[in-house]
Amino acid sequence: MIDPHAPAPPSAPPWTAPARLPVRPGTGRFLVLVCVFVCAACGLVYELELVAFASYLIGDSVTQASVVLSVMVFAMGIGSLAAKRLRWHAAAGFGAIEIALALVGGCSAMALYAVFAWTGGWGGIWADGPRCLLVAFSLAIGLLVGAEVPLLMELIQRIRRQDAGGAVADLFAADYVGALVGGLAFPFLLLPFLGQLTGALLTGAVNVIAGVALVLGLFRRDLSRRARWTLLLTGLTVLGVLAAAAALAGDFERAARHAVYGDDVRVAVRTGVQEVVLAGGTGGRPLDLFLDGRLRVGGRDQRRYHEALVQPALSGPHTRVLILGGGDGLAAREVLRHRDVRRVDLVELDAGLIRLARRDPGLSALNGHAYDDPRLRVTTADALTWLRGAPAGTYDVVIADLPDPGITASTKLYSQEFYGLARRALAADGRLVVHAGPVTARPRAFWTVASTLRAAGFATAAYRVPGQDAGFPAGPDRSADASRAPQDWGFLLAAPGRTAPRLRLDREAPAPRTLTGDDLAADARAAAATRMGRLPASTLAHPRY
Repeated sequence: MIDPHAPAPPSAPPWTAPARLPVRPGTGRFLVLVCVFVCAACGLVYELELVAFASYLIGDSVTQASVVLSVMVFAMGIGSLAAKRLRWHAAAGFGAIEIALALVGGCSAMALYAVFAWTGGWGGIWADGPRCLLVAFSLAIGLLVGAEVPLLMELIQRIRRQDAGGAVADLFAADYVGALVGGLAFPFLLLPFLGQLTGALLTGAVNVIAGVALVLGLFRRDLSRRARWTLLLTGLTVLGVLAAAAALAGDFERAARHAVYGDDVRVAVRTGVQEVVLAGGTGGRPLDLFLDGRLRVGGRDQRRYHEALVQPALSGPHTRVLILGGGDGLAAREVLRHRDVRRVDLVELDAGLIRLARRDPGLSALNGHAYDDPRLRVTTADALTWLRGAPAGTYDVVIADLPDPGITASTKLYSQEFYGLARRALAADGRLVVHAGPVTARPRAFWTVASTLRAAGFATAAYRVPGQDAGFPAGPDRSADASRAPQDWGFLLAAPGRTAPRLRLDREAPAPRTLTGDDLAADARAAAATRMGRLPASTLAHPRY
């Protein structure tokens, strides 16, 4: 018997009413989980694209990845809380969020590249521009991705009520599998075949199609006629914007590349290891080689740099020489000028750079067609991995012509373990020369390399060589931003044991020469004036740069 005085049971919230589906509940539930899978894949692609672009444009991939991931995860929590207010309009709210996410995430790569290209590489008032823009995109994408989960949970529950634990398990299973697919698709499909710009735009298109199709196809009866048309037209507009941007991506990239590298860009390829850009090198113009946006070879300065790197190391025995890096062939050119060199082994990671050094008219002329010399043997491999299997006591000279130690990807090539392997490959009276980055701009990193060499059993002699071209800053490891480029190169000549090698030049070294013995002595004094002592060595487990 019902007690007429008993309080009425609380009414269910209006948004919990069962959805009026055009399909069976089981099919509807499956379609929602498919949408969860697709949206999760798109969200992770946006995240990886931001990390990749930030690492390329700003450098220091560990820092940029940490910024993107931490900000995005924080924003996802805020977005999830904010989405609670949209539960009574879950279908419309989810559709709107997917449209916004597709637009923001799909266009993020193009926006980052545009600001970088047309504001002078973050110079001047844009000095903090890259990080601010990176944080802004990470925050916006994180907010939108975080708002997806509560709304999708509500949509699943409206199809068929089940315990919260079971619904969460189903939702997260689809979400994590989608994240796996997106995480694998970015490096193995999108990046190599479409590139960062088109890949991000295509991801945005998939995102908007999946979100709008789910809402209009499955939950259209929950929306008013006006809301359905608004959602459809807005989704089509965003899809049109993404399609137009994709159609213009090639022209946009070429224009941006010219803005960054100048109007005489001849070659721009992504080799699978890095982006390689060649500018000039014909018609009497000096050749510049950019690797991932950093000027690795400056046509006006390259001879001075490579002579300073190679010639002091070849002042003693140099029958067999090992070059680590140096795929452009310019260090090999300096070594092969010595007729008493019998064999040169060059270990370079990027086969695409080697092909350019062999075949490009400008670069092959600059390296003196070194790859045609029968004394040069080339191996495509990671330098650290190759050294682990290198024969002991084989080489008179080891030349480490590697990227700057301040670049995260090359940190392992400036570690105590790396130098220990190089020491094993050297003969007892052998010498190792290391390009250790700019002394003036980053003295701590330079002297950390010196400490690391000493920890590996070397004695060192330091020297710094200023660039000669005042119109274009010196140094092979600078970004395209001239205002922040280093003005010198720092080198360390090392020998096994406790006695530092003598800094001198071989009197019989072939001409032409841009360095003299007096220059070298002055360069050593200039480096010594910046000395920083008692710095800890850098190791694989504890990098110090």
